[in-house]
Amino acid sequence: MEYGLIGERLGHSFSKVIHEDFGFYGYELKEIPRDGLDDFMVRREFKGINVTIPYKEEVIKLLDFIDEKAKAIGAVNTVVNKDGKLSGYNTDYFGLKSLLDENGFDLNGKKVLILGTGGTSKTAYAVCKDSGAAFLSKVSRSAKDGAITYEEAYEKHSDAEYIINTTPSGMYPNLDAKPIDLKRFKNLSGVADVIYNPGRTRLVIEAEELGVKACSGLKMLVYQAVAACEFFIGKKVPAEKVEAIYNKLYDANNNIVLTGMPGSGKSTIGKILAKELKKTFVDTDALIVEKEKREIPDIFATDGEKYFRTVESEVIRECATLKNSIISTGGGAILNPENVKNLMANGTIFFLDRKPEDLVPTDDRPLANEKAKIMKLYEERLPIYNSTCDKKINAEVGIDETVKEILKIHENDKSN
Repeated sequence: MEYGLIGERLGHSFSKVIHEDFGFYGYELKEIPRDGLDDFMVRREFKGINVTIPYKEEVIKLLDFIDEKAKAIGAVNTVVNKDGKLSGYNTDYFGLKSLLDENGFDLNGKKVLILGTGGTSKTAYAVCKDSGAAFLSKVSRSAKDGAITYEEAYEKHSDAEYIINTTPSGMYPNLDAKPIDLKRFKNLSGVADVIYNPGRTRLVIEAEELGVKACSGLKMLVYQAVAACEFFIGKKVPAEKVEAIYNKLYDANNNIVLTGMPGSGKSTIGKILAKELKKTFVDTDALIVEKEKREIPDIFATDGEKYFRTVESEVIRECATLKNSIISTGGGAILNPENVKNLMANGTIFFLDRKPEDLVPTDDRPLANEKAKIMKLYEERLPIYNSTCDKKINAEVGIDETVKEILKIHENDKSN
């Protein structure tokens, strides 16, 4: 290959899409077993490669030249082959620095904890040190390489102001995992997670719930790829191309999730949005019917609401791995906090709010087949709808205007 990414396992990588969208070269993903790195590097049959887990440190001994920044960090993620000589760089530094700066993380004079001890943690350490952090410590289960344990972090450093996760905890497919309990840190100003799949890890979701500024690793991935590309081709990538690539990547991996009362227009609006945005439309109630091979009133009548909610949670958990979709949820989906977290993993939640007196009772909605039931449900659920959504939409303005408002917000989100 001429250009590409090497690592042990690359099934989750977005790098091929990003680099080929630059438009300068083709890009391959090449998985290399642990005992195959030396042979691949000695053959030097490439012009430029990116390097990921677990080879960012191991590759250093196989290079002819190492950039000073990469040497200081002790990790290389970009290698350029020029006239048979291999030069190593660390563009993760640029990616993470740009991500933190863009999200307003002011580390100067602050206490920062870095979760993990791998190559990316070394990059994070260098970025934080150069940004003026007053106290820096890596955190790991084994406390190797001078790190402290998680127990020590809780006991001695609960006053940490920033936490950066460089571990794979929470990465797809282990969406439930979370490396640390943020509730035990009372002075937090910001949390950054270098994971980009899913778009929001449980760590990021918890930070947002606590009112703490949080960001995921997708833009870091794009920014480090930009720097790598510039090393490969020897010239700058236009800023407008960078923004377009990020917007495309964000859109392709983000879901729009619609919540709200039965009869609030979720399915109708969802289908229109799917057509406008060229996304797949998914209705969780329809998936339940398909899974159970019977209608929802029959499920309620035969097995009750508790059984229905169990099946609903199973379906929503499956939806958590979807991308580029419009997901319409049942009215009570938000009653289970795990459902909400799963929908947030790759989605932005829009609550479609309509006055309960305008909602029409129907027989296919067991909990909303009478006007009095609708009024009671709305009163009970409104605080939950409000607290679990990213955006609240006034759906009283009609279908067309509601669709326009969601599309406007979606476009703005892509560029932020």
